[in-house]
Amino acid sequence: MVAAHRSRQDAQPAFVLHSYAYRETSLVLEVFTRNFGRIALVARGARRPRSALRGVLLAFQPLLLNWAGKSELRTLHKAEWQGGLPQLKGTALLCGFYLNELMLKLLPREDPHELLYENYCQTLHALSNGSDHAAMLRRFEKQLLKELGYALTLERDAASGEPVEAGRNYQYLIERGPVQGDAGGAENRLELNGQTLLDITRDDYSNPVTMQQSKALMRMLINHYLGNQTLNTRQLLKDLQQL
Repeated sequence: MVAAHRSRQDAQPAFVLHSYAYRETSLVLEVFTRNFGRIALVARGARRPRSALRGVLLAFQPLLLNWAGKSELRTLHKAEWQGGLPQLKGTALLCGFYLNELMLKLLPREDPHELLYENYCQTLHALSNGSDHAAMLRRFEKQLLKELGYALTLERDAASGEPVEAGRNYQYLIERGPVQGDAGGAENRLELNGQTLLDITRDDYSNPVTMQQSKALMRMLINHYLGNQTLNTRQLLKDLQQL
């Protein structure tokens, strides 16, 4: 039963996260699927000028994919473009590449995250239609960490259990949460005000201080979970827009 489950899948909703050349005429695709999570596919002959796949396998576009195979690298047989998403441009495009790189480096293979898939679709729509790109990235980062099992503690002091107060300052400790006052010699900490913590809870980034502090918090947390991996797109965004 497991072998049959792995051997063939038809009309599976997916997005291409990354692709690279494979042999003379093919591509290897890293795709994010709604039902199977992140998987790797080989698209044989996709680089040939007359390939039916050539103009379909685009990032940030909803696809339905058919594939088969039992190994980690399966074979793509069909891809259909579903439409409905405008092409990302400018800063929105760089933000999209940042989201893709985050998922490539943080999501394990074959670990379904249906809620994150829906959130990714919504974020792409928002990026194509809006200008508050930084807030969109913070919301997605928060959801991604939650899906990975690293949900942020924001509303209560991790030491005392007391509700966070907007007018107080806190030290945010990785894998613990906010602690009021001096955290001693604790490493991996960041000073935040209570209002920022409460704003992040509500996904409200309209306050400039909240925006600045939430960016620093997400950067600290993501760097921690990335380990030795680096994010190439983050530097591009930093250089261009300071997101």
